[in-house]
Amino acid sequence: MKVWASPPAPHIGYIYLAASALLLAVGAHTILLGALFPGGPTSIMALNALERDGHYKYLALFSVPVCAYFVIANWVGWQFFRNS
Repeated sequence: MKVWASPPAPHIGYIYLAASALLLAVGAHTILLGALFPGGPTSIMALNALERDGHYKYLALFSVPVCAYFVIANWVGWQFFRNS
């Protein structure tokens, strides 16, 4: 007889949400604002390397048209599949 584990408590989900929001905030600051306003008070060596490299600021800008192309290509492919 199998014994099913109980689902995780709600506070585990809140911890995941808080960690995700923190990672997004640190990453956005490092990639976007760090490249535009260098010399911030970041003390983590890997984040300083990302701030010094100016090419990462284009990652956020170019991800919008790439995602739009991906959505449109998938939609067209789905229409071909449905109507074939």
